[in-house]
Amino acid sequence: MSHSSSEPSTRNEHLAQWVKEMAALCKPDNVVWLDGSEEERKRLTEQAVAEGILLELDQKKLPGCYYHRSNANDVARVEHLTFICTPTKDEAGPTNNWMDPKEAYQKLGGMFDGAMKGRTMYVVPYMMGPSGSAMTKVGIELTDSIYVALNMRIMTRMGQAALDMLGTTNDFNRGLHSTLDVNPDRRFICHFPQDNTIWSIGSGYGGNVLLGKKCLALRIGSYLGRQEGWLAEHMLILGVESPEGEMTYVAAAFPSACGKTNFAMMIPPKRFAGWKIWTVGDDIAWMRVGADGRLWAINPENGYFGVAPGTSMKSNPNAMQTILKDTIFTNTALTADKGDVWWEGKDGPVPAELIDWKGQPWTSKSTEKAAHPNSRFTAPARNNPALSRYVDDPNGVPISAIIFGGRRATTVPLVLQSFNWGHGIYMGATLGSETTAAATGKVGVVRRDPMAMLPFCGYNMGDYFQHWLRMQHKLELPPKIFMVNWFRQDEAGKFVWPGFGENMRVLKWIVDRARGRTGALESVVGWVPRSGDLDLSGLDISTEQVEKATGVDYRQWKTELESQKEFFAQFGERLPKSLNLWRELLLARLNGLGL
Repeated sequence: MSHSSSEPSTRNEHLAQWVKEMAALCKPDNVVWLDGSEEERKRLTEQAVAEGILLELDQKKLPGCYYHRSNANDVARVEHLTFICTPTKDEAGPTNNWMDPKEAYQKLGGMFDGAMKGRTMYVVPYMMGPSGSAMTKVGIELTDSIYVALNMRIMTRMGQAALDMLGTTNDFNRGLHSTLDVNPDRRFICHFPQDNTIWSIGSGYGGNVLLGKKCLALRIGSYLGRQEGWLAEHMLILGVESPEGEMTYVAAAFPSACGKTNFAMMIPPKRFAGWKIWTVGDDIAWMRVGADGRLWAINPENGYFGVAPGTSMKSNPNAMQTILKDTIFTNTALTADKGDVWWEGKDGPVPAELIDWKGQPWTSKSTEKAAHPNSRFTAPARNNPALSRYVDDPNGVPISAIIFGGRRATTVPLVLQSFNWGHGIYMGATLGSETTAAATGKVGVVRRDPMAMLPFCGYNMGDYFQHWLRMQHKLELPPKIFMVNWFRQDEAGKFVWPGFGENMRVLKWIVDRARGRTGALESVVGWVPRSGDLDLSGLDISTEQVEKATGVDYRQWKTELESQKEFFAQFGERLPKSLNLWRELLLARLNGLGL
């Protein structure tokens, strides 16, 4: 086994020993340590193009952009093959798949044995978080995928800087990945929280193999957060700057398909001339209590792994600007000349001919989608025109409001503020989205996704709720907590709220509430804007539509509260008593109205 000349300048014996052990297991032909340099990016990209892993796009139109097509059986996260490996099943809890750590190491160890024969093992050192931050964690991913190595370079702060930060300590996440034969029957993503270790095998799809993202930043991160007294959350972070220069930071959790990236990169409408939205992060927030008693957040990532379909100049102009250079597109469609990418919902007319995500000819008469619905772009954060200047601040930014949002046709109003921290955690714990036809065939069934963390919490979710509740006693100035719903519909099934940039109007009310400057109406289930509290000037919307969007229907809420009982029951004794008491109290208040 030959070693490349790029042996790192690391004196870290723990790391060297571990890499040696994993190489002995996987048996690669050679081991290449990555340093994150520009020369290395060029070399790896050229190699990936030569091997047909990447296709070079039109470099005049899309400089530094490349296209990748993954195996047709490997195009999304695989929740049923994702495991939390803790000594007892109870520690993983009812919402996670569990495997005994010994069994997992043995089972996957057998698959990793010789998995990299004839291949190169890339050693990818990376940081989750800004250099020099006390909140930053170092990870090392060993992978046989050049696609993964190039994506990790975009998504994390990758290279020598991570080794420098690690120094000689043993405190790093151990990530091992092999695509193996991309066989769904030999595909597992296993997390070992007690060992700060992740083993991923049999997949090449980003969500399963870019181990810094969901695996370390959320599943392992949430476990470490509970041990160390901080929060690892599936949340965007944005800054709202008023024309006077006042800055307010908000963290927000949305399940998938609820407009999270669009919200993180929102451009305020004309009415809000002079207002600016700054993106700190579009997906993940790590939050700790600062010396001042406020909650401070960093975005541990360095790039965006965004869903392409539906991204357009209307829905997200900043994302469209972000992906014009140095971006890797995965499973979108290609234009007939193979120089550009296309997806459903992209601006302009639908091309007459394309090459679809499977590499087949496609015409505008085709019944299949040209781009895979989960096709992606991996783009550097530095490309975002609205990137916050505090994105590399080691202290992070102070959070004044936390928002939970789902996709609900009824019940949940446009915006609802919790009465206090405990009620806010209850709102987050019962967050739900209705299924669309694409997901299950049953439409309108509420899927609970607490804090949008259901697939990403690395331990028992009952304990996770308790951890959130416990944070209150450390917080002298806790953020105010809100719930939003951009997706309320009228009887005809039409959305009553325009959404997109107009969500700025709701955000403005949230900021004013967080700063104690505006009124609200106390409904039985939370605070809502009074008539006239939302700035609707310049918006073509009827009073009736506004009332439909913001109204609270107590009969619907009664059904909602009753339906939460079953969801809570699965956590048994692990569910904090106060959460069920909130449910019972709100139900009692509604029953008291004689409903």
